[in-house]
Amino acid sequence: MEKIKLFCLPYAGSSATVYMKWKKYLHHSIQLIPIELAGRGKRIVEPLYTDIEEAVNDIYEKIQDELEDTPYAFFGHSMGSLLAFECIHKIRSQKKRMPETIFFSGKKPPHKKMDKIYHVLPNAEFIKEILEMGGTPKEIVEHKELLQIFIPILKADFRIVETYDYKEKGEVFDCDIVAMNGKQDNLTTDMGEWNKYTSGEFRIYNFDGDHFFIHDHLETVVNLINQELIIRRC
Repeated sequence: MEKIKLFCLPYAGSSATVYMKWKKYLHHSIQLIPIELAGRGKRIVEPLYTDIEEAVNDIYEKIQDELEDTPYAFFGHSMGSLLAFECIHKIRSQKKRMPETIFFSGKKPPHKKMDKIYHVLPNAEFIKEILEMGGTPKEIVEHKELLQIFIPILKADFRIVETYDYKEKGEVFDCDIVAMNGKQDNLTTDMGEWNKYTSGEFRIYNFDGDHFFIHDHLETVVNLINQELIIRRC
């Protein structure tokens, strides 16, 4: 069976390592390619992005040479979904090979405005709100030095999402779109409206859990990706 690449974009404040546990469950025909964003992980010394255009251009530069040789798909969770959406439009504008499937997880469609702005909050209030969302390791919050590193990264990422200005593209994708959502996630609404962005097939899957259901249901999420990328292609 022909290999398929899976580019994975992280959520706010995280690094490429959040996807490394997936390797254990991914089908052997899927090549996992977690994307490391500037300012974290192996790229910790690089400056953080100031807006989504800067982030998308950087991601595109990193992956453009890997788009033509084999089929590929994108997975993004939360901020990663928005980055994936804009990156794929960038790929199309450069007339590169388009993905076979896009997974948008834990993020309302791009035409839906944010209900609340977080990145302008004082640090203490900001962290309180972030902890209520879940997904942030307590050891980071309890470790003052780690927290000083973590807050600027997280606030920069939230700024990217919260200052994003959606512009009508005038053309939809022709690949399949798969939406994933936590039933108790109060940050996501109208996930079904992702269907507006494709002329291909659209499927939505709802999981028990909050914004970080992808961690609570890791094996189920990855098996679903296997189903979408391998079984449906057979």
